Amino acid sequence: MMSSKSICVAGAGSIGCFVGGMLRSGGHAVSLLARPRVIDEINRNGLKVTSFEGIERRLSSAEIKLSGDPAIFADADIILVTVKSDDTAEIAELIAQHARKDAVIVSLQNGTGNVSVLREAMPDHDVLAGMVPFNVLSMDDGHFHRATSGDILLEKDDADTAKLLSTPEFVFRGVDDIEGVQWGKLLVNLNNALNALSGLPLRDQLAQRSWRVLFADQMREALAVIKAEGIAPVSTTPLPASFTPFILKLPDALFTKIAASMVKIDPKARSSMWEDLQRGRRTEIDHLQGLIVALAQRHGLKAPLSARIVALIREAEQAAKGSPGLTPEQVRSPVRSG
Repeated sequence: MMSSKSICVAGAGSIGCFVGGMLRSGGHAVSLLARPRVIDEINRNGLKVTSFEGIERRLSSAEIKLSGDPAIFADADIILVTVKSDDTAEIAELIAQHARKDAVIVSLQNGTGNVSVLREAMPDHDVLAGMVPFNVLSMDDGHFHRATSGDILLEKDDADTAKLLSTPEFVFRGVDDIEGVQWGKLLVNLNNALNALSGLPLRDQLAQRSWRVLFADQMREALAVIKAEGIAPVSTTPLPASFTPFILKLPDALFTKIAASMVKIDPKARSSMWEDLQRGRRTEIDHLQGLIVALAQRHGLKAPLSARIVALIREAEQAAKGSPGLTPEQVRSPVRSG
């Protein structure tokens, strides 16, 4: 374990606070660059990280360094970037200004283009891509709860940063084709918007075949666009990405049995995009369905379902009333199933 190294989380929201809390509990020295609201919560209540498997760790505010000043990067050996994709260029400039030249930069963000932005801003740094498979709920008062399963995947490097970060309770795994993994995760993350529009817990939403068929049609549309782009997505489950739409359309009982063997979901789990709508924050829709629409236009293809979902999320953002609680039929209209 890399107890002699120091880790800074750049942009500690739900994912960043959970990851930072688990790494600190595992013995690493951890600092968080966070917004005043998050810093105030942790200063008042400490940092509590829990997981649906039963993990519960509590840290006092004295056990983890908190700051809103990017000068905090100067002390870090490894910087974990967890900001939203729209904020990548801004955080990259701040890291470039304050981080040591030997600091390793790791992107733990959704989307597929963040690493190139980081590398362009920091050509002299080692910048690694990563993929976080689980989602984290902010329970307020400094409490962050992991609600789905999976290990963090990290681009392999000579220093074996994945192994250095790993602790007995919190595993990072090195992989060769991290770009393919990120595209595979993007396909899964297309459900983030559907979950946000439904307002249902993830497990309840995925238990309903009408929602799964909508997800499958959305995924099939995206797979055609990704293929035109010349990308081979790597599935984040034991099933190939191209086979997932078929599984999603199975009858409820059979799907539930298969899904239970691949991923564990807390009954409380909802997508990060649902939480964004509930808290009146902008979403990452431009980097999910929005990206599919943009790629489809580049290749002269149609992506009507993706375009419809982008429009619905934009309406929900502007309404600022949280999830609109739509049905699959309302989401799909006027788009018909393929």
